[in-house]
Amino acid sequence: MQAAKPAKIKFTADHWKAYGLLIPSLIIFILFMFWPFMYTIYLSFFDWNMVKPTKEFVGLQNYKEVLTDPTTYKVFGNTLLYIGLLLIINLIIPYILAFVLDIVLKRFNHLYKGAIFLPSVISLVVGSILFTWLLNPVSGPAAIILGWFGIDMPIWSKLDGWVIVVLSLITSWKVFGYNFIVLYASVNGISREVIEAARLDGVPLWKIFFHLVLPMSSATGIYVFIITIVQGLQYVFTPIKVITQGGPNYASSNAIYHAYHEAFVLYRTGHSAALSILTMAIFILLLILEFKFVERGIHYEN
Repeated sequence: MQAAKPAKIKFTADHWKAYGLLIPSLIIFILFMFWPFMYTIYLSFFDWNMVKPTKEFVGLQNYKEVLTDPTTYKVFGNTLLYIGLLLIINLIIPYILAFVLDIVLKRFNHLYKGAIFLPSVISLVVGSILFTWLLNPVSGPAAIILGWFGIDMPIWSKLDGWVIVVLSLITSWKVFGYNFIVLYASVNGISREVIEAARLDGVPLWKIFFHLVLPMSSATGIYVFIITIVQGLQYVFTPIKVITQGGPNYASSNAIYHAYHEAFVLYRTGHSAALSILTMAIFILLLILEFKFVERGIHYEN
């Protein structure tokens, strides 16, 4: 018996129209994502300060220097701390709040939703400047109010640990509302019959949350989990740049800002490129671990 020949695909005018519509997106992707990525890999093997007309090939020397620099590990530790704090503030708290507003407190929930979401449409630069004034340890409103009770506000921008907590809160002011609305929509989409049946059977609210709401909205939860990790790498850049510039002594810097600092402040482009590639590798590793260990327990409707 002769093997069946594969059917030939006939390209019609509709096919070419579809490919034609894809071309602008492909051009944008190549110019602004693929080419910068490849050029970053290229630069990581060179010593260049963006001023010299020539680049000096150094091989893996940039990677060796980055991996042996204690500042690198301090910055990556800060990044993990940012991610941890943002996961607590922008995933766990909005999840609980969405459950409370949708199932427990049903009065005025539209007002609450609007008020919570409003900061997400305001620029994070504006928010950073606003909080710099509000949290000024000498003359800010927060310091004045604490002074009424005899409490001195610490100079948080100069204290290790405190500065990360405050910058995480400033970032959360921007991203909390969006995450809350997404999680609220997911919780609101759960069948009311299931929730009401559980409440009629006398199931405690905490059990309803952990055994019904959490599994049935887990697909949205994992989406918010991933974007919150991305926010820990990217969104914190703005308040760091506006308020602390990575100080004191890199105590508030994260991986993204440190790569920017190396390239555009210290003009060590090779170091910056190597750090960027290592950051991307860590982010890919986090995604692989997430898909391997977290994705298994996700419930997708239908």
